[in-house]
Amino acid sequence: MKILYMGTPDFAVKPLKALIENKYDVCGVVTQPDKPVGRKAILTPPPVKIEAENAGIKVYQPQTLKNGEGIEILKETNPDVVIVVAYGKILPKDFLEFSKYGCINIHGSILPKYRGAAPIQRCVLDGEEYAGVTAMQMDVGLDTGDMLLVEKTKIGENETSGELFDRLADMGAQLLIKTLDKLQKDELKPEKQNDEESTYASMLDKSMSPVDWNNSAQQVHNQIRGLDPWPVALTVYNGKTLKLFRSYLTDSLGSGEAGTVKAVKEGLAVFCGDGKPVIITEVQYEGKKRMKAADFLRGNPIPDGYSLLKDC
Repeated sequence: MKILYMGTPDFAVKPLKALIENKYDVCGVVTQPDKPVGRKAILTPPPVKIEAENAGIKVYQPQTLKNGEGIEILKETNPDVVIVVAYGKILPKDFLEFSKYGCINIHGSILPKYRGAAPIQRCVLDGEEYAGVTAMQMDVGLDTGDMLLVEKTKIGENETSGELFDRLADMGAQLLIKTLDKLQKDELKPEKQNDEESTYASMLDKSMSPVDWNNSAQQVHNQIRGLDPWPVALTVYNGKTLKLFRSYLTDSLGSGEAGTVKAVKEGLAVFCGDGKPVIITEVQYEGKKRMKAADFLRGNPIPDGYSLLKDC
């Protein structure tokens, strides 16, 4: 079975590795064009391109799949199936229908919920109990195709989006191999999605970062772990940005007014709108490196009872 693989970020690397390790015939890889990164705008290849070139697989980086450019790649590679994992662009109808088995997508959520660009982060932000990956037969809609296989996993109560991202990438790689095995044996049973159960998981942006301490402790905790590693939750202390990374919840400190702080052994406790605290254990103060919250407090002591709402 000849496979054309399409993917761009880190999430798409492990499924590609799984194809290579399982001796599948990957006849080509399609990924996004190299992009300038950092202050010096250094032209940087996508992670999938690096993995493909290391394996000696031909890489295609079209600016668009429209105007026949995508079809030309398909004609050249002549795949039996196209595998898509976080490629980053909508595929046109003629592209979807070109190959014998069409295009199969490995999506980082339990469909039909969380269609769109940031399903993993949204699961954490919304405080979902479970996350997962879905193998889907692609159609012209946005993550609306028939479901082929689904794998679920329980989200850890303090697990960040970045940690869940890595776990789901592993699960996606395993699910892909399982899907291809069943495809070759004609054992897949497509299942229609219920559109009424869907939620659109839009891309994250920095406007989501500021913490509102009037929210509940659970909401703040979900925000901190859901926005880690990007764009990162933050608050303001003494006129400077304080990024918040690690946190957990506790019932051992009693209650307090929203925004007030208390130093604890593990770091910084901040009470929220429901009177409960969230314990923050890693921070990054403006102009400084990321560090343990307890270390930050040793150099920047915040008086117990101080309200962060004064700075917001």
